[in-house]
Amino acid sequence: MEAGPVEARRAGASPRGRQPATSGVRASRQPPGPPAAPAVQHVRVRYAKRGRMRFASHRDVARAVERGVRRAGLPMAYSAGFTPHPKISYAGAAATGVASEAEYLELALTRPCVPEDVRDRLGAALPDGIEVIDVTVRGREQLADLEVSQWELTLPGVSRPAAQAAVDEFLAASQVEVERLTSRGTRRMDARAAVISMELDQRAIGGPASGCEILRMVVRHTTPAVRPDDILAALGRMAGQRSAGLTDPCDAAGGSSAVGLGLSAPPLVTRLAQGPLDTAGLPAETREHPGASGGSAPRASTAAETREHPGGSGGSAPRASTAAETADDERWQPEASRQEQATRPGATTVTTAVLPQ
Repeated sequence: MEAGPVEARRAGASPRGRQPATSGVRASRQPPGPPAAPAVQHVRVRYAKRGRMRFASHRDVARAVERGVRRAGLPMAYSAGFTPHPKISYAGAAATGVASEAEYLELALTRPCVPEDVRDRLGAALPDGIEVIDVTVRGREQLADLEVSQWELTLPGVSRPAAQAAVDEFLAASQVEVERLTSRGTRRMDARAAVISMELDQRAIGGPASGCEILRMVVRHTTPAVRPDDILAALGRMAGQRSAGLTDPCDAAGGSSAVGLGLSAPPLVTRLAQGPLDTAGLPAETREHPGASGGSAPRASTAAETREHPGGSGGSAPRASTAAETADDERWQPEASRQEQATRPGATTVTTAVLPQ
């Protein structure tokens, strides 16, 4: 009579003819084949999101980059395991709907490559709208060294007096709280503490009577992150509160940036630069020569672009200011002046609610 499973276990045999497991030895979970080649070089890539690609999410951009490195034939280092992935690291990505001239990623390569060759091959393999600006070999600097970003906001339909009054009130406030509704609930942050400098661009297309104001600001990378739309919403709330004659910031809770500032269309937001904070209150990269590292000069900043929408014509107006003008711009306030404005009496607190993009 054949022994059952219980009798087989008692006799030391495995049921159904299987061999008993060896004591203290665990089955190997390593994939077959040789181990992954180690990374011997890390290169930092600066790229831009332009045109309709600003509506692509970070995941869409990451998938496009992975396809691009395969098409370019770069000697990528891969992670170990049963589902290896190319070793690509990203810095804080711009939000969906935001254009950028200064996005960063790092590639781990299994053999040394010439940065100019990587730039040309990767740039040719990426889709239109994602353009490689510069490639450098990473030194001691890390992606975590990117401390601040310089932003440009094109505000259609906003008058100069209304925009200037909102900027002055924002800079005079000691604290401006904003609330953002996320998947994990409502998060509250101080938008004023993240803003280092803010001003209206005097080179707006068509002058003050053009009906299109350009706002530039330098914002710290904080946790949680304060985004340009958070700051714009705070400005709109302040403008709406002032026009309604309200003294309690909570009374302006029903307003919006479009109503407060008088926006005639959604604003166009562009990241111009990001990097360590230098002594002048600007990202350090804005004072470097555009082609100092062997890369091509970044395209001119979006000063007069009209916001595109999916399914539209896709055209955009030419840019107004150049990267060289951005690099040589000395009109930012010194640190002492910014501190004086931040501590000015009569500060107010405005609470805003911003939905995620």
